[in-house]
Amino acid sequence: MFLAFAAWLLSASSQADTVALVDDVALAVLVVPAVIFAVGAARTAQGRSRAAWVALAIGLGGWFVGEVLWTYYEIVLDQPPFPSPADAGFLVFPVGACAALLLFPDDYSHYSVGRVLLDGLIVAGSLFLVSWVVVLSPLYEAGAQDPLGFVISVAYPVSDVVILTVATMVVIRAETRQRLVLMLLTVGMACIAVADSGFAYLQNTGRYSSGNLIDLGWAAGFLLITVAGAAGREGRHREDPSDQLPGWASAWLPYVPLVLAALVAAAEPPHLLKSAPVVVVGIMLVMAVMGRQFLAVGENRRLLTKVTEQARHDPLTGLANRTPLYERLHHAMQLRERDVLCVGVLSLDLNDFKLVNDTFGHQAGDELLTLVAKRLVSSVRASDTVARLGGDEFVVLVEGAADQAHLVAERVLGAFDEPFTLGGHEVAMLPSIGLAIAGADEPDLSVDELLRRADVAMYASKKLRVRRVQTFAPQMRLSSIDEGAPRRAEHRSIAASGAEQFELLGELRGAVDRSELTLRYQPQIDLNTRQIVGVEALVRWAHPTRGLLGADAFLPLVRRYGLMESVNDFVLKGALDDARVWHDASIDIPVAVNLFAPTLANLELPGAIAKTLADRGLSAATLTLEITEDMVLADLDRTKTVFQQLRSSGVRIALDDCGSGHSTLTHLRDLPFDQLKLAYDFFAPMLFGDERAASVVDAVVTLAHSLGATIVAEGVENDETAARLREYGCDAAQGYFYSPPVTANAFLEMTRTETTAAASTLTSSSNPLRADR
Repeated sequence: MFLAFAAWLLSASSQADTVALVDDVALAVLVVPAVIFAVGAARTAQGRSRAAWVALAIGLGGWFVGEVLWTYYEIVLDQPPFPSPADAGFLVFPVGACAALLLFPDDYSHYSVGRVLLDGLIVAGSLFLVSWVVVLSPLYEAGAQDPLGFVISVAYPVSDVVILTVATMVVIRAETRQRLVLMLLTVGMACIAVADSGFAYLQNTGRYSSGNLIDLGWAAGFLLITVAGAAGREGRHREDPSDQLPGWASAWLPYVPLVLAALVAAAEPPHLLKSAPVVVVGIMLVMAVMGRQFLAVGENRRLLTKVTEQARHDPLTGLANRTPLYERLHHAMQLRERDVLCVGVLSLDLNDFKLVNDTFGHQAGDELLTLVAKRLVSSVRASDTVARLGGDEFVVLVEGAADQAHLVAERVLGAFDEPFTLGGHEVAMLPSIGLAIAGADEPDLSVDELLRRADVAMYASKKLRVRRVQTFAPQMRLSSIDEGAPRRAEHRSIAASGAEQFELLGELRGAVDRSELTLRYQPQIDLNTRQIVGVEALVRWAHPTRGLLGADAFLPLVRRYGLMESVNDFVLKGALDDARVWHDASIDIPVAVNLFAPTLANLELPGAIAKTLADRGLSAATLTLEITEDMVLADLDRTKTVFQQLRSSGVRIALDDCGSGHSTLTHLRDLPFDQLKLAYDFFAPMLFGDERAASVVDAVVTLAHSLGATIVAEGVENDETAARLREYGCDAAQGYFYSPPVTANAFLEMTRTETTAAASTLTSSSNPLRADR
């Protein structure tokens, strides 16, 4: 329709009345689709965008009313007055258009207030200069025959300057996904503005009549607004971070009106450029352009600084990244040689961080890393450096004396005492922390070697899974973590969902304090005399809602999250308390307690156990310490020392679950055991006719006896199994065939019905279960 109207207007040769009728009706009809599509866009939009389309529809509706009134005056009355009520309708459009443009941006801006104001001054000043030279100056010079007519004549170009200024600023600040619609609206409004200004000038000078070529400006403007409304009806676009990046238009668009003003000024006579408005606006434009350039330089400098900072910091946590860490480490190592100080490096890794991601999602994992970073920063001194190297790996640089590094390391470890809250769930995290210290006595130590040492210590901590800072020692070596059968069994025993694991762990941390942990006892029976010759203490959790939980339900969590020391302490003291009660009842049967294997590297363990026994008035023969064969023993030399001290005091050592791992012979070669406990899975095949398995069991029993150790079989469930084990030389057995785990009182009643001869023999012999063959 627009093309037909344009072709007709360019070739119109009809009478004036016909031209006026066609022209007026065509413009009224062309504005209707713009109104309809604006209303349609408002119905599909939301929030501020909906309000913007409504305001634009109102402005277009006002223009339509003005055009209808103009048609009535021109066609029916044959002489449209100026000014007239039609002008009121026409002037509603710039008000609605400005309101719409101001409502379109979604409160998003990459620019400072100063830059926005300067861009606005450049655009408004340039457009005013063009309008003054082309329209306002002739109107001003023509004088005001009718004051109201003069005001309305001026209102058209002034409102057009305002519309174009606002439209330009909105396009500059628009997001990419909005820019097409706003560009269509801006060009459309520019066409209407040109037509308005031309109309005001021609009307004031009495030279306007319908069918003038400037009418094409209105027609083109309404067509573009219609297209913009159609584009706006496509609904919400998919969010894309790149949509919020400023385009090139933000850089060059403010200068387009400035270039236009310069071209218009160059085409005008020099005397016209000496008028006061032109001079004032020209000076303002020069100052605004200079100010914008200075501001752009400042913003570029600020952005460069920001980019530099981002390149040196972790984007998620805000901590230093690898680059500044290495710089500060090199500087610290230089100062170490000059000032004879120490440089400490903490390497920290979060155990089971992948479980958090798998359970709660990667967003929760990112939140956890952020919370960890905050706790680390609050735990160290202002002079220390905390860095994130990627994933869940953190490094802390500590300068000063060696004891200061240890103190900071303990504070960092203490930062994980309280659980983290993620999405309403309390998540307890155990860090693996390794500490390496560079003293002044190692001048050739490099930064890379210092970091490697910290990593080695951290991996040693991860392997032990103890809540303790591991300090690098020369005998440490980096080795892979055993992911064999024990670790797989551990995962099977806690196969509940991750959320349930974390919930259970949170409850477990207070179970000892709430006296929810309890002990059960399973007797060990001499296979020859069928008398009770020992008892094993087994920990249970009397959960308030889940009932009595076996060790498999929670001990893997205890090991994985560094709670084993407190549980060890509870089991040891609780078992010896019960042993004292039995002793007072003249029942002297040794009690076996499972000990977390890494504890055996603690040189203070023999003294602590001796004190615990002495406090209860019990002899060392009362206690047997069991360690699981599949647990990794770190620092073998220290472990040997602890073993020897314990055995020399009279405490016996047992290797539990013998055959469940892959290092039985190594353990038997390196460590002096008093007892070997055969796991059921180890000897079960021989019960079903496996002769090779029977030969292996026989060989292990023979080997143990040759080393002076006794054999206890676990998991015996029937008399046939007991008979086969006795046939192969096993000394004792335990299992449900004899008794399930019972309370301390129930065990006391059980022993009162048995003869205590075997127990008396046991306490008087260094190897009471050894059977002669």
